[in-house]
Amino acid sequence: MTAVPAIAFRGVTKAYGGPAVVDGVTLAIARGSFTALVGTSGSGKSTLLKMVNRLVVPDAGAVLVDGADVAAGDAPALRRSIGYVFQNVGLFPHLSIADNIAIRARLGGAMPDVAALLEQVGLDPAIAERRPRDLSGGQQQRVGVARALAGDAKILLMDEPFGALDPVTRDRIGRTVRDLHDRLGLTTVMVTHDMAEALLLADRVLAMTAGRIVADGTPVEMLRAEDGPAAALVAVPRAQAARMRALAEGRA
Repeated sequence: MTAVPAIAFRGVTKAYGGPAVVDGVTLAIARGSFTALVGTSGSGKSTLLKMVNRLVVPDAGAVLVDGADVAAGDAPALRRSIGYVFQNVGLFPHLSIADNIAIRARLGGAMPDVAALLEQVGLDPAIAERRPRDLSGGQQQRVGVARALAGDAKILLMDEPFGALDPVTRDRIGRTVRDLHDRLGLTTVMVTHDMAEALLLADRVLAMTAGRIVADGTPVEMLRAEDGPAAALVAVPRAQAARMRALAEGRA
């Protein structure tokens, strides 16, 4: 028997009064996988991601989570069952860190273990009563991850989660998220425009152009591609790596 995918898109299409932003995408995301969705701005990747928890409703087609059509149930309940990490974090400035983490789970009638969640994302539980303004950008994004995991979510959606962070912090938090993905058995879908980040963190890389999936493969398959969309996408990180090697060897 074929396993039911954690997430499935069936011919989904979305337009905002012009050409389709997402154009007839059919795709299955396996349970327990870490999938990176890459593409330039306007390629449709964030719109596709937001269809999973009904932040965006497709004009045609269907989205299924654990085999059930997301359009058939209660949208708030669906969103409480799926972790979502935003690029701008979206913490409430007037609430404590503890209340920010707990807010989504509390709406469902549960009280998460805030201290344990903070420790999971590499933060000292002692910051629980502080306000977001007291934390660095990297710490705030870790709080955003903790909030997404509150309520025992098994699906984690991330929309350009590290884009505003410096390279060192970005790398550290990326490693933290990958470790949490493995330890908690999550199904993770991450939108990013950074191909190197996608290759280093994900098990599977999907590339979008003009609303369509134009490349789909493992990081190794993407790196070995000699032509086509995959080769074009890895050309920049490959060239950067070659230039850095040349600098280290004194050949630049």
